[in-house]
Amino acid sequence: MTKAKLLLFVILTMLALAGERARAQSYPSAPVKIISDSAPGSAPDAILRIVAERLNEAWGQQVVVMNQPGAGGSLAARAAAGSTPDGTTLFMPVSSAFVTMKGAAPNIPIEVPKDFAPISLIGEQPMFITIAPQTGIKTLPALIEAAKQKPGEISYAVSGRGRQSHLTGEMLQRRAGIKLLMVPYSGGPAQALSDLMGERVQMLIEGGTALIGAMQSGKLHALAVGSQTRLAEFPNLPAVAETIPNFRSAGWMAMVAPSGTPDGIVRKVSDDLRIILSNPEVRSKLAAVGSYARPMSPQDTTNFIQTEQRTWGPLLEELSRAQ
Repeated sequence: MTKAKLLLFVILTMLALAGERARAQSYPSAPVKIISDSAPGSAPDAILRIVAERLNEAWGQQVVVMNQPGAGGSLAARAAAGSTPDGTTLFMPVSSAFVTMKGAAPNIPIEVPKDFAPISLIGEQPMFITIAPQTGIKTLPALIEAAKQKPGEISYAVSGRGRQSHLTGEMLQRRAGIKLLMVPYSGGPAQALSDLMGERVQMLIEGGTALIGAMQSGKLHALAVGSQTRLAEFPNLPAVAETIPNFRSAGWMAMVAPSGTPDGIVRKVSDDLRIILSNPEVRSKLAAVGSYARPMSPQDTTNFIQTEQRTWGPLLEELSRAQ
């Protein structure tokens, strides 16, 4: 390369970087749409709306949540992937969009950074193992004993085949040496809660956001939570690990952008999310509904997602073979 060509290359590179910085500094200059693969009223939806409200305040632009549940998350993934990569459309899928059975739905599981540009992890939602009070079962050891006496007879509702609630139930069965009957629901936890109260199912495994009201009213009894230790907000609720050592299961949410979104915009959204998720009031609101903020850089988000995919991969392969 001649000196003249090298100089031209350097100038063009500097101009491109300057343009990217200018776009990032002025971002967003229009309303921003965040696509969700979860149903309205679900745990992820409630968490997303807390974050979206703060982004709206920080950016001075309308931030609109668009719920597109269905088809195992592929409807939302397809809509987000086909959006213009200019930062006006973001995507906040739940963990099962990345960690699920291959071939269960088109465009799922999502691979990063090939399919989307990771921005930040939003938070983790430990899975709550709950049961209908009518069963008379009060503790996780009592559930395990009852399931051993009645293999395959105790049913548990989950928010979809291959989602974190389903994986939690499968891991529980394997680690406890029991057999349960899985009942999938595609429209969020509302129908599952209704069926549980109507005694059509006995158990419900889900993130705490959608269950806390029912637990506090006594319509649902929590047996244990999938966090590594007891949660400060629920000090009387045992961790599953107290009965089954090293048991851990949590759903999580990550913010991503369509591939091709400028790096400057990705970094700005990530930085703004870090500020929002570090705010004590926001952290307290999230913790009150069973979600724990975990802001990350784009690279750390990529690493986290890929680690989760490797962790759950063997169980997912086993489930796929059993179908």
